[in-house]
Amino acid sequence: MTRQQWQLLLDSVNGKTRAKPVTGFIIDSPWIPGWAGVTTLQYYSSEEIWFQTNKKAIETFPDILFLPGFWSEFGMCTEPSAFGAKMVWNEYNLPHADKIISNISEAGNLKVPNPKTDGLLPFIIQRLLNYQKPMQDMGHEVKFAIARGPLNIASFLMGTTELMMGFMMDPENSHKLLETITQFTVGWLQHQKEVFPSIEGILVLDDIVGFIGDDECREYAVPYIKRIFNAFDSNLNFFHNDAQGLISTPWLKEMGVHLFNFSFEHSMKEIRELAGPEIALIGNLPPRDVLAAGTPEQVRQETRKMIHDFGDKNRVIWSCGGGMPPGVSTENIKAFKETIDEEVR
Repeated sequence: MTRQQWQLLLDSVNGKTRAKPVTGFIIDSPWIPGWAGVTTLQYYSSEEIWFQTNKKAIETFPDILFLPGFWSEFGMCTEPSAFGAKMVWNEYNLPHADKIISNISEAGNLKVPNPKTDGLLPFIIQRLLNYQKPMQDMGHEVKFAIARGPLNIASFLMGTTELMMGFMMDPENSHKLLETITQFTVGWLQHQKEVFPSIEGILVLDDIVGFIGDDECREYAVPYIKRIFNAFDSNLNFFHNDAQGLISTPWLKEMGVHLFNFSFEHSMKEIRELAGPEIALIGNLPPRDVLAAGTPEQVRQETRKMIHDFGDKNRVIWSCGGGMPPGVSTENIKAFKETIDEEVR
């Protein structure tokens, strides 16, 4: 992100009135390769392709915030790779990380990985270092330290069903697992900040928080995510959960969240009421069925409906309910942006 974009984001999150509405999208490997005409495997394996495709998106839509900006990632394999998970790659689809434990009782055997040396993490950092100057030549800096959330990582290490069963049947080992993952995640975020002092924000992505009940959220999600958002003194804590978000939304302030990206299945008004007026929202057009599958005119119609149903423009980044999905066209993105600019006064 440029410094001007970062300040625009901060101002929007902090409730400062802007002359124009702000539009932004989370973009990464589910969308960029297909939109840019390359394979997923090319995107991951070539630093030059990674840089050029991100650059193309930024230059095609100069008035849209792309978050977190030049995201160096390997899909869901990034953090599990540090724990030793086997990674399975596909030319056109996202990679998959195999489980490394089959039962919650094995949680005590996991060691805290070293983010400086383990798995794909050194490649994440080195890719950004290799292209730091070209990014700076464009006026861009690394502004976010990024990690998958503790429940998300745990679900890859042992399976979602097994994790849910562990929460209900073995709280002691469930906490051991989350403690190990949280220590690792805090260290991983701190390492990113040490390498790139320009970082001022933290992005945590955890859809599994949407799979649990209120008691489990308070016990297994809130305290660990709160610690992660306190990894360093961050000016902007950005949380993504585009699964069911009604359980976790009232706890956003407690977790230290400033900006929340959530499921299109929840209305912006509903999330605002649960989160409170201090939490900025980024959403909330249906990403797959409208932004990707709709015509430009359908995108315009649904965007108008979203704006009018919400009836608020304070602390809002207009977006879709989740990250940018595969198949979203340039025309649909432009239709969304144009409608926001026309309708939000």
